[in-house]
Amino acid sequence: MPGAEEPVIRDNRKIDPETGKARHPADAHDTESETVGETGDDMADAWASATAAGPAGSDANGLTGSEAGLLAERTADLQRLQAEYTNYRRRVERDRAAVKEMAVASALVELLPVLDDIGRARDHGELTGGFAKVAESLEAAVTKLGLVSFGQKGDPFDPMIHEALMHSYSSEVTEPTAIEVLQAGYRMGDRVLRPARVAVAEPEDAPVNDGNDDDN
Repeated sequence: MPGAEEPVIRDNRKIDPETGKARHPADAHDTESETVGETGDDMADAWASATAAGPAGSDANGLTGSEAGLLAERTADLQRLQAEYTNYRRRVERDRAAVKEMAVASALVELLPVLDDIGRARDHGELTGGFAKVAESLEAAVTKLGLVSFGQKGDPFDPMIHEALMHSYSSEVTEPTAIEVLQAGYRMGDRVLRPARVAVAEPEDAPVNDGNDDDN
């Protein structure tokens, strides 16, 4: 119709179809009014807030209450499994060390008679030549494995590490004492492989008053 106004087309899209970026008020079409621009800004702000908050009833990570509870439950399960595995690994390492110690101790016990023979040969002056070298090498090897001899003349008698083969009384001691070492004892760490076999002397008993002495 003559004199009819042409329709005005306004592009209110908030995303530029050419660049893919969000439009700002300055990028609006020249024919768009200021009121329309302000309304568009309000809608863009509302859309951004809704996107950041996630669906209704969700947390900051976008999880609903049931999903957050399930996540917490699974996290607790993983932590419990990790603690159980750590304890299991420690038990395995402890058991492995104990088995190794027992194996070494068993081997050392079998060598104790040989060490006794070496000691007797040394006491009689028979440890000479190549035999002396072998004996020294063997003693060095068992020492490296943790074998330690104990038992000295004059040691206080301790039934935990001494075995009394002979017993007597003496006025020269004030407590039960090993007055002779008949066979050396051996230990590995805190484990006693063989007690020291000793002769023990105890203090002589004091004279007993039978009550027949006349005070007069």
